[in-house]
Amino acid sequence: MKHLIIAALIGLLAGPVLADGAGDADKGKKAFNKCKSCHAVTDADGNKIVKGGKTGPNLYGVAGRAIASADYKYGKSLSAVGETGAVWDLASFSAYVADPKGWLQETLDDTAAKSKMSFKLKKGAEDIYAFLESVGPAPAE
Repeated sequence: MKHLIIAALIGLLAGPVLADGAGDADKGKKAFNKCKSCHAVTDADGNKIVKGGKTGPNLYGVAGRAIASADYKYGKSLSAVGETGAVWDLASFSAYVADPKGWLQETLDDTAAKSKMSFKLKKGAEDIYAFLESVGPAPAE
């Protein structure tokens, strides 16, 4: 029952994001200020797009990247999701940043799943995702 409630909540949170389409990269750049205390955006050549903390992984190229695949020591739960071959897309990114622990518990069907990320982004995930897409590498053809 708990899993159904969490799934419904994630659906409600992600629903408007998906129905609305892509976010606004300019708004996302500003909103990323909430993220940069833990996350930087640094390209493959070491150019700092957004100078930020190192508590969390570098978010360069996160859009479309395999979950838990960057050079970072991920927690067991997020690593387990990554082992399934899942990739970050707008829906998974938005649901994760809204409730990291809840998303992991639902995704893994494991009430003991935990996240290192304790911050919950209440709104603007679609804009931040659009910003990260806009500064990331060009999609592979």
